[in-house]
Amino acid sequence: MNKKILLCSNILWTITQFRLGLIKALVKEGYEVVCVADTDDFSVLSETKIADAGARFVRLVMNRKGTNPLSDLDYLYKLKKIIKLEKPDIVINYTIKPIIYGSIAAQLMHIPSLAVTTGLGFVFNSNNLLTRLTRSLYKFSLRFPSKVFFLNADDKNVFLQNKIIPKEKALLLPSEGIDTDYYQPIPPSLKQKEFTFLLIARLLWEKGVGEYVEAARILRSDDKINARFLLIGYIDSDNPGGINKTQIQQWSDEGIVEYRGTAEDIRATISESDCVVLPSYYREGVPRTLLEAASMAKPIITTNNVGCREVIDDGINGFICKSKDSTNLSEVMREMIRLTPENREQMGQSGRNKILNQFDEKIVINIYFKEIEQALKINSKNL
Repeated sequence: MNKKILLCSNILWTITQFRLGLIKALVKEGYEVVCVADTDDFSVLSETKIADAGARFVRLVMNRKGTNPLSDLDYLYKLKKIIKLEKPDIVINYTIKPIIYGSIAAQLMHIPSLAVTTGLGFVFNSNNLLTRLTRSLYKFSLRFPSKVFFLNADDKNVFLQNKIIPKEKALLLPSEGIDTDYYQPIPPSLKQKEFTFLLIARLLWEKGVGEYVEAARILRSDDKINARFLLIGYIDSDNPGGINKTQIQQWSDEGIVEYRGTAEDIRATISESDCVVLPSYYREGVPRTLLEAASMAKPIITTNNVGCREVIDDGINGFICKSKDSTNLSEVMREMIRLTPENREQMGQSGRNKILNQFDEKIVINIYFKEIEQALKINSKNL
């Protein structure tokens, strides 16, 4: 009988966006994979991807932003009910609420689990009642998974310094991996006359979108600069830090940036660009857009921020810019323009090599397999 694995996350899109390769590898190895998450704007496509990969989807409604304890207890009850019905051999939990309540639910059902922190977000950026409560819930629930994965060393150190988990339970995962065969260098369909910058991100202020726009405004005021500034990303109107549609439209109408909405396949736009920019000061895990760009041999510009610094080697595969500083960002972008095409190509190739050696999906999947087998082995001894 095949082993069954339950992957639990907040919304389905995150599973297909970041873990589809893992799902395919698990299915190929003979595991039965069940994905538990809430639906979102992209769920129809995500459900198709899940089915095509040979896995199943079970919907579990979750109030991502809510702080009502009764709502969270209801989520825990329903998740426990799903685990009881599905009888998985192991549960892997992603994002804050699934990690907390998924770890507890799995323990209540005597099922081994793993937890994957995909970025700490707001939890360690302030010290109010909500963040203190969340940290306490983390500390309680993370007693139960056999291992807790972190996507960058900064997040791992925060958990260790705050004594949320013991050192032996923490494991560094080199991002969630990138399919380097899918994201490989491809020549642009047309050679652009203007130098083309590209920012791909969920449209939050903390992603540095405002700084990117202001840097574009500065560079556009220089008659010697001939550049385009592309912007792609989901308008997250439910997020308090989201940039609203009116603001995006205003920037587009001014001709500062070209907003292209969202894209299911981003490769053509990346190939069209000369440099990908992410001036983020958001507490990232490891930004996937930087991994995609570097894998496609594009030089990058980003901050020395948590998660971002994992991908950038300053002066080697791109440049580091100062956080929250549009003037400095414009100077760094100007420096990128001034490089010879050969130098930029060399930067891009350095980035591609870095991804192949450190962040290839195959490396990440191998770590998963090892820890899944170890967790199952420990559980069988305890039965």
